[in-house]
Amino acid sequence: MKNKLEIIAETDHWIALNKPSGLLSIPDRKQSEPSLKDWLNEKYDKVWVVHRLDKFTSGLIVFAKDEETHKLLSKQFEDRTVEKFYLGLVHGTLANKEGSVDAAIMEHPAKNATYITHAKGRASLTDYKVLEEHGLYSWMQFQIHTGRTHQIRVHMKHIGHPIVCDEVYGTATPILLSSMKRKKFKLAKSEEEERPLLNRLALHAWKLTFTDVDGKKVELEATLSKDLRALLQQFEKWIK
Repeated sequence: MKNKLEIIAETDHWIALNKPSGLLSIPDRKQSEPSLKDWLNEKYDKVWVVHRLDKFTSGLIVFAKDEETHKLLSKQFEDRTVEKFYLGLVHGTLANKEGSVDAAIMEHPAKNATYITHAKGRASLTDYKVLEEHGLYSWMQFQIHTGRTHQIRVHMKHIGHPIVCDEVYGTATPILLSSMKRKKFKLAKSEEEERPLLNRLALHAWKLTFTDVDGKKVELEATLSKDLRALLQQFEKWIK
């Protein structure tokens, strides 16, 4: 795992990493597979969880190295003073290129670990902005002002533009080059079937801003993962 993990920044009090898609932030209840926290606990003896990312969301995540820093950063998340930005690909073209989704979120009454918008839920606010339009898809920036589980995924489903490759709130259908090149696409002789350009949740935790233990403002950014960068390059090449 160590070779795959990119450390973005590190101090005596906290560490920020660029989590790859497919890796758990923290262990699940069954301890069924390794997590980022497991690796950090081995490296530093003990770390404290400040916030989490979904397993298939890539990008920026911060862990505290001591209890006092954990309290400080956790309070900033609770007080909503941390600025949190994400990048993601959604289905469709939005009528409003910039806006907000202000819709309360609650756990689904029948589906475990699934969430819905509902008036009885907890207040949830997501700002969005369309950065690029690529045919059937839109590349977007999100800022979340609350930290509800699956917030961006639930809110984008709510407005009819689910995150690409989201099997819970949309469809798991991968993005294929053949769908963009159409008549020009030819499968390589060495391949029996086409490799997807993307077959994981198209969501990346991009930026975080918080106040450090010394009172100074910290701004961190996680480089876009290779698969998403490659996808955007293909969009630029084939979709005009």
